[in-house]
Amino acid sequence: MKPFDFARAENVEAALAAGAAGARYIAGGTNLIDLMKLQVETPDRLVDIGRIGLDTVEEHDGGVRIGALVPNSDLAAHSTVRSRYPMLARALLAGASAQLRNKASTGGNLLQRTRCYYFYEIAARCNKREPGSGCDAIQGFNRIHAVIGGSASCIATHPSDMAVALRALDATVVTARSGGEGRRIALDDLYCLPGDTPQIETILDPGELIVAIDLPAPPPGRQAYRKVRDRASYAFALVSIAAAIAVEDGTITSARLAFGGLAPMPWRDPAVEAALVGQPAGTAAFEAAADALLADARGHGHNDFKITLARRTLIATLRDLAG
Repeated sequence: MKPFDFARAENVEAALAAGAAGARYIAGGTNLIDLMKLQVETPDRLVDIGRIGLDTVEEHDGGVRIGALVPNSDLAAHSTVRSRYPMLARALLAGASAQLRNKASTGGNLLQRTRCYYFYEIAARCNKREPGSGCDAIQGFNRIHAVIGGSASCIATHPSDMAVALRALDATVVTARSGGEGRRIALDDLYCLPGDTPQIETILDPGELIVAIDLPAPPPGRQAYRKVRDRASYAFALVSIAAAIAVEDGTITSARLAFGGLAPMPWRDPAVEAALVGQPAGTAAFEAAADALLADARGHGHNDFKITLARRTLIATLRDLAG
């Protein structure tokens, strides 16, 4: 690990001032510290934001506001989250070990970086780590990589379970900026596809700080989070699905679905939901939704199986929710 300066902010304003001067924010550090140890990330200065508040979950406009520094373990255990947003609680519990959940923050979880093998190996070519160097994953061992939304420059997947559930729940990210007004950013708009610039992962400005995540009232119907992985604990998703489905008189009246493990961002496609709403809750509609999801899916050899796995997992999840 390279030497760096360290400071502790006592409030949001102090954190923003440090961020504007080029410091990197650190809360739980469950991703950034690993990257620094491997010299994938080499910031010159860190500012600890762990004491600036932002650690409550409160009722807000019919939904909830989640502070950016709420630990993942506290959020998963919160009574409102468990009762009204069970898919979020389940996603958090599926996301990491108990020790990591105790440290990982809500805002940091949204911004964690890919777990691509080649991104973590500084001797490998990685356009995300070193723009223009190439992508060794495309012709390499790409079992965990994206089958949707990738590009010729990058096929890394986003690792967050929590962000998948938040996208299905229509979450909004609330930010603060030094010298200007903060923003409200729909989670649908936060992330960037790799295209020719895979090093640009979000639309956040340098020094912009996530302060909260707003959830609207929960969607109608039943909720589920299903994660398929190589082992039962502490493994990233090969395929995950956050879903909320409402059925009345045998007809699907509402559907919200987001997917993890398949794309460079938590993936949500309106065509998938459109294939379900207004249709009888049965195999034909479920298969049409899978067709819409995977219409442009493309494997790269080792990850070809993900396309079939995603189809089967989606159909099984919909069957369970629709009864």
